Amino acid sequence: MTDFVTRFAPSPNGFLHLGHAFSALSAYRAAMDAGGRFLLRIEDIDTGRARPEFEAAIYDDLKWLGLEWEQPVRRQSDHFEDYTKAIASLSDRGLTYPCFCTRRDILTAGVEMGSDGPIYPGICRHLSAGEVVELIEEGQGFALRLRMDAAMEVIAHPLTWFERSSSEIAADPLSLGDVLLARKDIGTSYHISVVVDDALQGVTQIIRGRDLFEATPIHRLLQELLGLPEPHYHHHRLIEDDTGIRLAKSKGSPSLKDLREQGIKLATVIDALGLK
Repeated sequence: MTDFVTRFAPSPNGFLHLGHAFSALSAYRAAMDAGGRFLLRIEDIDTGRARPEFEAAIYDDLKWLGLEWEQPVRRQSDHFEDYTKAIASLSDRGLTYPCFCTRRDILTAGVEMGSDGPIYPGICRHLSAGEVVELIEEGQGFALRLRMDAAMEVIAHPLTWFERSSSEIAADPLSLGDVLLARKDIGTSYHISVVVDDALQGVTQIIRGRDLFEATPIHRLLQELLGLPEPHYHHHRLIEDDTGIRLAKSKGSPSLKDLREQGIKLATVIDALGLK
C-alpha cells in the first residue's frame, strides 16, 4: 500500500465520549505521523436513531480535539445504492437467503451469544422457494443473511488479516454463523456498509476499538467476496471508567460535550487518555 489513509466513523445516535476521543485521536495521529490522510465518515444508516444535533456535536467535538479532516464528509444515508449493489452481487451468486425471524424468534431458539449478538441458528435457511414466496405474499418483512458455508467455499483458502500489534491473524467467519447483511428496516447492515465505504474511500489503515475485533473476520470475508482491497488493522485498547466498565453511549458515559461545557481543558483530556 502506497497511501496511508485512516478514518474515524462515528454514528450520530448519541454524544461522543472519551472512548471516541481516543479512537479519533489514534487514527488522526497515525495518519499525520505517516504523512497520510485522515477521513471522517458519518455512519447514519440507522436513520431511526440518527439525529442532526448529534451529528453537529460530532463536528464540534472533533474540532475541540484539534482534528482536521477532508471534505466532503461521507454520510452513509446518502449512499444506500452502493450497499444495495454490493448485496445484490452476493445474492446473484446464491450467497444470501431471506430471513423472516424477529429477534424474539432467534432468542427463544436458545441460541449461543457471540460478540456480534445472537449467533443465528439457521431457522430460515432451509425454507423452500415456495415457502419464501408465500411469506412474502403474506406481507412478511425479511432481512438477508449470508450463507456462510457457501461463502467460505467460494473463498476456498484460509482467511487472515494483518494486525499492527501482532502481525497476521487467522479469521474464522464460520464460527459466527449466517450473519446479517441487510436489516428488514434499512436494507443494509453495518458489516456491508463499512467494507463498501472503506473500499470506496481508499482507507488502508483501519484503527478502531478492541470491541470490533470479532467483526473483522466478517469484514475480511466480505472484502474477499466483493473483490475489495484488504486494509491493515489496529484494534486499540478500550477506555474504561473508574470501575473498569467500558465507556458507552448506552451506559450514559460522560460526553465530550459535557466536558467542554464544564470547562475541562483539552490537555486534561489528553492526559486522561494516556496520550501525549
